[in-house]
Amino acid sequence: MDYKRYIAERLPVDGVSVNEIAETIAVPPDSDMGDYALPCFRFAKVLRRSPALIAEELAQRFPVDGVIESAVAVNGYLNFKVNKKGLAEETLSRIGREGERYGSSSVGAGKTICIDYSSVNIAKPFHIGHLSTTVIGGALYRIFNFLGYRTVGINHLGDYGTQFGKLISAYTRWGNRELVERGGIRALNELYVRFHREAESDPALEDEARAYFKKIEEGDPECLKLFEWFKELTLKDVNKIYDLLGIRFDSYAGESFYQDKMQPVVDELREKGLLQESRGAQIVDLDEYGMPPCIILKSDGSSLYATRDMAAAIYRKKTYDFDKCLYVVAYQQNLHFKQFFKVLELMGKDWAKDLVHVAYGMVSLEDGAMATRKGNVVFLEDVINKCVEKAYRVIDEKNPDLRKKDEVAQKVGVGAVIFGALYNNKIKDVTFSYDKVLNFDGETSVYVQYACARAASVLARADAADLSLRETPVPCPQEFELIKAIAEFPDVVSAAAEKYEPSYVARFCVDVAQKFNKFYFDCKILQAEEDARAFRLSLTAATLRTLKNALALLGIGVPEEM
Repeated sequence: MDYKRYIAERLPVDGVSVNEIAETIAVPPDSDMGDYALPCFRFAKVLRRSPALIAEELAQRFPVDGVIESAVAVNGYLNFKVNKKGLAEETLSRIGREGERYGSSSVGAGKTICIDYSSVNIAKPFHIGHLSTTVIGGALYRIFNFLGYRTVGINHLGDYGTQFGKLISAYTRWGNRELVERGGIRALNELYVRFHREAESDPALEDEARAYFKKIEEGDPECLKLFEWFKELTLKDVNKIYDLLGIRFDSYAGESFYQDKMQPVVDELREKGLLQESRGAQIVDLDEYGMPPCIILKSDGSSLYATRDMAAAIYRKKTYDFDKCLYVVAYQQNLHFKQFFKVLELMGKDWAKDLVHVAYGMVSLEDGAMATRKGNVVFLEDVINKCVEKAYRVIDEKNPDLRKKDEVAQKVGVGAVIFGALYNNKIKDVTFSYDKVLNFDGETSVYVQYACARAASVLARADAADLSLRETPVPCPQEFELIKAIAEFPDVVSAAAEKYEPSYVARFCVDVAQKFNKFYFDCKILQAEEDARAFRLSLTAATLRTLKNALALLGIGVPEEM
């Protein structure tokens, strides 16, 4: 049951829709206050009365019943308490009925969401800085699928620009095929770093690099062959990481794909009188909107990111007819997205309003920043492997007789990397700590996975007949807190999609795990009396199912034993 809507439909407020009321209802931080609360402050202006008086009037009018037991006004809030037994029956029944689909909905049926994320650069390392865009985008991809949307994952490859001229120059001078085949992206990165080191003392190398890139643009067979080989090597390496993280894409159309689609954009801008010349460059003046000009073509006639991104947006609208197109890109690019979104709007693209920059903060390691050109990078593969190795050592120490330790360590280590990037609000900068993300007692995926393993162990020791619940008792406080928490899952998934915020799901997992552990330690399960035993086992199974569903949305697996 959607309790928020149930309350809202029975609580008419003049001038306020049922949807607005439902969206305003929240879960109080202290359960003693109530199970749901309606803050009446936002209605004061409409109703021209104080929030306290509004709450009192609504409390007198609200029809309590077998679903909502009480409605009490307190300091401008209207606090509701639900029928504990009814909520327990409804929640356990729904989870048992829906199973792996619990928390999902069909709200997105017939709608398309494009998500541009990860977007690695060809021949450059897949480093720790790519972690956030990759796992945030991956989580949003799963969340929107779970809600019934047709979701299109796009890896907008960075496969265009003078860096490829630099790489061909470096390979021609210092590389050989056997070493690069064996070393993959790391060997290519070493060549790229060497080019920049050598160019400091020999600036003519920069001219050579530009000449090689021009050959790529002109279709030189040898240069194109090398370029395609670099691309193949890069995707071979990064796909190993995507497989580890459970990431998938439906399109790898990168910057080079739009090379022949940019001129129509430039032509349209010119036809609509939006292009202006400035110091030889072609720009769109955005001064009226409080932004610097958006440069469309440089003085030498070459394109920029904005040109290619506009071409990509137009192509995606024509190809997928999206309802929303999300760009999961770091907050440093805020201005870039504001500019090209505004230019598309000025071009008369009414769908420009459906373009969304999902900005996120930076991830760094405790020992500092990175610089690709100088070779100071931390490969994401190395971070994952280190987490898996550390997880194995911790598991071996805590449970040396555990079966399939390698498999468990993989799920724990990879999960720790993903969860470490998703737990905080996405806009925050994150300092990645191996010890912190693998803490069994902290707000980590390991803590949640361990709660799942504990629940699975309890269920494994129970007889199948014990899960047959004849009658639901009135839950005790620990049981009810856990039931309330898992009943919130559908709302949490919807909110995560609405705000483009996977951290809602990650924090939900920790909250449920904490409440389950309190229930586990305070309430006998297998040793309980017959009716209580069946109820508590059903609650344990429902909790495990809910946590598995939630972790799956984040791309995290659940070991049966730990």
